[in-house]
Amino acid sequence: MRHLLEIDDLSPAELQGVMALATVPDPPRVLAGKGVALLFAKPSARTRNSVEMAVFQLGGHPAYIQADEVGLDTRESVEDVANTLACYYSVIGARVFEHSTVERMAALDRVPVINMLSDRAHPLQAIADLLTIRREFGSLEGRSVAYVGDANNVARSLALGCGMTGMRFHIASPPGYTFPESDIDRIRATGMEPVITDRPEDAVKGVDVVYTDVWTSMGQEGEKARRLQDFEGFSVDGRLMSIAQVGAVFLHCLPAHRSEEVAMAVVDGPQSRIWVQAANRMHAARGLLAWLLSEND
Repeated sequence: MRHLLEIDDLSPAELQGVMALATVPDPPRVLAGKGVALLFAKPSARTRNSVEMAVFQLGGHPAYIQADEVGLDTRESVEDVANTLACYYSVIGARVFEHSTVERMAALDRVPVINMLSDRAHPLQAIADLLTIRREFGSLEGRSVAYVGDANNVARSLALGCGMTGMRFHIASPPGYTFPESDIDRIRATGMEPVITDRPEDAVKGVDVVYTDVWTSMGQEGEKARRLQDFEGFSVDGRLMSIAQVGAVFLHCLPAHRSEEVAMAVVDGPQSRIWVQAANRMHAARGLLAWLLSEND
């Protein structure tokens, strides 16, 4: 059974297939008469709404389930919750804290499991990012992305996606916030050598896309004061954007903390593509679900 816990669970050819399905104007109703369980241990505006609409567009019924309704590993084990949901639904999507949660669900092999976000990966976001870049520039091959900030789940999935589609990936992070060696090895396995630096100016020089994320993610609130200090000088502002390629665009997975990781003039300015990117979250989910259902048919 095929699952999607990280973007490189797909082959490069399969990723292209998912993106092709994401842009089909009349998608196949592969979920007609079927339900998709959407389990949220972490809330989200874009993930819930984009995936619910994707399920609807494929003819299915989305069921939003909050963590306290099922009590993962408190009322019942992750395995018992997943086995219960598999009795009713054709797909389980889970937005969780620990990546091991989606791994445990997928290990049961009852129904396809989609990682809607974990502490290790955000594959649906990466697919949406690739769709956004392709729409902007017409193709992905040879394009370049600079990620400025914490080498987190978003950065990791994006780096893998870039390598899988023939793009270049640069990242600038403060000391202590870069990829571990195991992640670098996994990125290199795509055939792409990432550029890793602690200088934002070096990362963004001449790139097509500048990308950032919040410095303090959900669950890290207690680290905010230290992170604000550690990330000083890593804000994406007009000066930094001017170092990128002429015609470069700005991306952010949202929510954005204006005047923190990004200047208002950038995130709300003419180079920003954040709302195209947000819209592509729905298309990415639709393409993945259509592909996954056909693979597991």
